[in-house]
Amino acid sequence: MILALGSCSVSRNSYSPTKKYPKQQLQQDFTLLRNILEKKHPSLYWYTSKDSMDMYFDRYYNAIQDSMTEQQFGWKIIAPLTDKIHCGHTSFGMSKAYNKWVDNKIIPSFPLFLKVWNDTMAVTANLNRKDSVLKRGTLITGINGLSNTRLIDTMFTYMTEDGQANNVNYLRLSNNFPYYHRNIFGLSRKYTVHYLDSSNIERSVQVPLFDPPRDSTGHRPRTNPPPPPLTRHERKQRQLQNIRSLAIDTTNNTAIITLNTFATGKLRTFFRQTFRYIKRTGISNVVLDIRSNGGGKINLSTLLTKYVTRRPFKVADSSYAVAKSLAPYSRYIKGRFLNNLGLFFLTKKRKDGLYHFGMWERKTYEAKRHNHFNGDLYVLINGQTFSASALFCNAVKGQQGITIIGEEAGGGWYGNSGIMIPDITLPNTHVRVRLPLFRLVQYHHVPKDGHGVMPDIYIGTSYEALLKGYDKKMQVVMDMIHERNEAQYRYKR
Repeated sequence: MILALGSCSVSRNSYSPTKKYPKQQLQQDFTLLRNILEKKHPSLYWYTSKDSMDMYFDRYYNAIQDSMTEQQFGWKIIAPLTDKIHCGHTSFGMSKAYNKWVDNKIIPSFPLFLKVWNDTMAVTANLNRKDSVLKRGTLITGINGLSNTRLIDTMFTYMTEDGQANNVNYLRLSNNFPYYHRNIFGLSRKYTVHYLDSSNIERSVQVPLFDPPRDSTGHRPRTNPPPPPLTRHERKQRQLQNIRSLAIDTTNNTAIITLNTFATGKLRTFFRQTFRYIKRTGISNVVLDIRSNGGGKINLSTLLTKYVTRRPFKVADSSYAVAKSLAPYSRYIKGRFLNNLGLFFLTKKRKDGLYHFGMWERKTYEAKRHNHFNGDLYVLINGQTFSASALFCNAVKGQQGITIIGEEAGGGWYGNSGIMIPDITLPNTHVRVRLPLFRLVQYHHVPKDGHGVMPDIYIGTSYEALLKGYDKKMQVVMDMIHERNEAQYRYKR
């Protein structure tokens, strides 16, 4: 049984998630999106041929058979369409009004959070807290008659990625399986969940929909008095700590740098102070954890590379847009003035008819002279290592003393589409779609096979680590450093 999201009892001026848009308006939005993508997207046919994309455009246009809610239009039409482009920077989002409406609400959903990898799914949390069967670590083999493989394959067709680098989508499902399951499959009063018991025998159980009280706003009653409010300075420091941090393991003479973005966080100051401290204290090992780094500003990724590279490097073999401006669609695109300004002044048309961003193609960067790190660098990556962080990985990969460890990055190794990525806002539904304006092919040619940057040492998901709650990848790296330090000590003796 499929349930509708939200309540119908809304005031005249408030947002209603149950509002349906007429078929004609949905088709108008879809046609506008198709026109913009065909005229302005630099990599629409990079991994999918024009004939195939034309077929997908026609298929999803024809799938608009009746009126739809914003959620139905977004997830049943726009999400599977954007997946077919195989560009991780081209994704859809709900309208601002929807996001405001849903903020702080607890939405009914499938009750299990699952860690998903390969063809395996394991329970990490259960919203139905009284459930004594499906506990943390329970291996799930199917839901509502769909096997793990069928579930994962189906859900991936609604989720974007660079090329075929689906490793990022395993992590998206692992971070919020109920969200994706709800939006892709809808809601049921009961779910039939197949699982392996303690004797490794497959069994099934029916579990109820997680359905919070209708008036819930996401605030739970407190049993203890609230903690004292943080000062403005404390809030800022905590925010910065979540973005980037430095920890020192004095036993192993190792600095552990966690960097979760290249977009914000006063990174120029952080890099300068961090590598100055490493230089001054004589630290010989650095672990750089960019497993949650979805990218950001290329100039900040490039700056970090300069602190650790052992050789000169370039960012791009080629970088270009397919149009000099956003016209005639400027009014539908966020930041149209600045984006048009950037396209006009930063690009130059070449003989190939494309508008090249020459700075990234021409400039060769040298290593930092001051506070450069020359010791052993271990870079932790996984599917969430994306965009500008994948550019960093490509620049340092294969260099002496630098080892990339973990899982395949989500960011395309051959290249990606990004640099300037405004939102398209469709005029009727206000659904948004990200529009990358540039294609960037990475320096150092690798095959265009759809893979992300590959690690030098692969360390996959550990079921034991999941059960015991420790970081397997970090443990392996620290053990490597300890063993190397011990070997050097024995050699000196």
